[in-house]
Amino acid sequence: MDYSCKRQTLTTETAMKKLGPTLAAAFVLSAASAFAQNGPAVTARATIESVAADGASLAVRTRDGKQETVRLNDKTAVTLVVPASLSDAKKGAFIGVAALPGEGDELKAMEVHIFPESMRGLGEGFRPFDLAPGSTMTNGSVAARVDSVQGSKLTVTYKGGQQTIVVDPKAPVVGFAPGSRSDLKPGAALIARGTRAADGTIEAARILVGKDSLVPPM
Repeated sequence: MDYSCKRQTLTTETAMKKLGPTLAAAFVLSAASAFAQNGPAVTARATIESVAADGASLAVRTRDGKQETVRLNDKTAVTLVVPASLSDAKKGAFIGVAALPGEGDELKAMEVHIFPESMRGLGEGFRPFDLAPGSTMTNGSVAARVDSVQGSKLTVTYKGGQQTIVVDPKAPVVGFAPGSRSDLKPGAALIARGTRAADGTIEAARILVGKDSLVPPM
């Protein structure tokens, strides 16, 4: 499997025209984006343990048990991760799929993201992802779908290429919706992306938070 495929993205200007400001800020930069001018890029997949009285910081515990402090500012974007169904991945739908190498030239889905129509084209392409060693992310349109008892086989196309992805019926499927700081509550699962400050805290540029106890699978 060749993971050196050129990443296809929209320009920030085009993305902002297609999205509302909250979702645009949350997704226009990928997991691999760097904030080198401020500090090393970092991703925390964690659960909120407490929220500061002023709402400006979160005490969280990561999936591997590490305690972290996540700081927010007036530019931090919050997006809800909501339940979705693979039935939403109809022909023509714009989706994202985190996957691992499968049999032959196929990929095996780890999770599927159903994008709202307003987010069509965002992050389009095929690139490495940070969910697991060897994982990739494919954002594109469903060109074909074949269903069977074992699962679904999707052909996902993007500018310059396509991927064939096998989706197990048990693979998690989620969608996205605008969120707010009121969604950042103790017990909520989140993914915070930003930079590591000199004092060790995470300066969050964007936060994905699960709705109603949902744990974001990405």
